Amino acid sequence: MATQMHPHPHSTAQVAGHPIHPMLIPFPIAFFVGTLATDIVLAATGDAFWARMSFYLICAGLAMAALAALTGLTDVLGDRLLRQHNTVWHHMIGNVAVVALEIVSLIVRVGPHHAANALPWGLILSIAVTLLLLYTGWLGGKLVFRIHAGISEEPS
Repeated sequence: MATQMHPHPHSTAQVAGHPIHPMLIPFPIAFFVGTLATDIVLAATGDAFWARMSFYLICAGLAMAALAALTGLTDVLGDRLLRQHNTVWHHMIGNVAVVALEIVSLIVRVGPHHAANALPWGLILSIAVTLLLLYTGWLGGKLVFRIHAGISEEPS
């Protein structure tokens, strides 16, 4: 039986028919939201351990965000239908802003007094990133559930 063309965008970056981008995005989200949690504990306890954990979580989040961004960009560049949706661009710009804020947060935390450096700006940046992730995550959900981006068959 011949495969029909589907009117919705498809994923260019995939493994065995499964889109890679949605497989990767939970990691930077978990690392960045985890940074907020460790910043809150740092603020409550003043223990420098939590400042180090926040630093490491940001590093891991940025590494995974780079992989997720690469696969997401591959999908956007690989499908004209996907590029036609404003939601894609808002999602992408929002996530670039997340990465930029996390880079600033990482810079703020560098130095011999990393625990002191993390407060208040590290915490403020973690709150801003988490709020922005809620927005970009909602947009990502919209791409999948409304536009059917990366879905190979019509939902039944």
